[in-house]
Amino acid sequence: MDFDKEKFKKVLHYLIFKCGKQDNVGKTVLFKLLYFSDFNFFELYETSLTNESYRKLPRGPAPIHFDLALKELINDGKISVKTKILSLGRVKYIYTSLEDPSIDFDEKELNVIDEVINDLGHMNASQISEYSHGDMPWKATEDKQIIDYGFVFYRDPPFEKRQYDESN
Repeated sequence: MDFDKEKFKKVLHYLIFKCGKQDNVGKTVLFKLLYFSDFNFFELYETSLTNESYRKLPRGPAPIHFDLALKELINDGKISVKTKILSLGRVKYIYTSLEDPSIDFDEKELNVIDEVINDLGHMNASQISEYSHGDMPWKATEDKQIIDYGFVFYRDPPFEKRQYDESN
């Protein structure tokens, strides 16, 4: 299945709308919220929400089409991005939604995205990066390679989302 750029942009816009005003949310946090939205949805429903590809990087999974989607959302006047220089020359990206997102997700999609926000949206970049390093898809992937969605079926708690019947 091909990457669904429009769905990815809608998920990204929704995440920025819901979390962008929080001081802890920057690029790294958005990367992980997108990753967990896609991978949790895949574990539960055996299909990806956006079919985005995520690369294993040192700070955790990173979507490969993020910059493209972001640029289009900016050009469409849906979001804005500002930068703030932090200590040691680091840059924080501050994302703001300029209009309400198009929420044409079905109930399952919205539930998964909202659960990811509720569970992880409070974490800062260091916390959510460290958390993502415990997820089996990231752990099972070689550095800089594309993460295989199929690894979600080997997740350990607290990452697994399916309720498995242990009586078999």
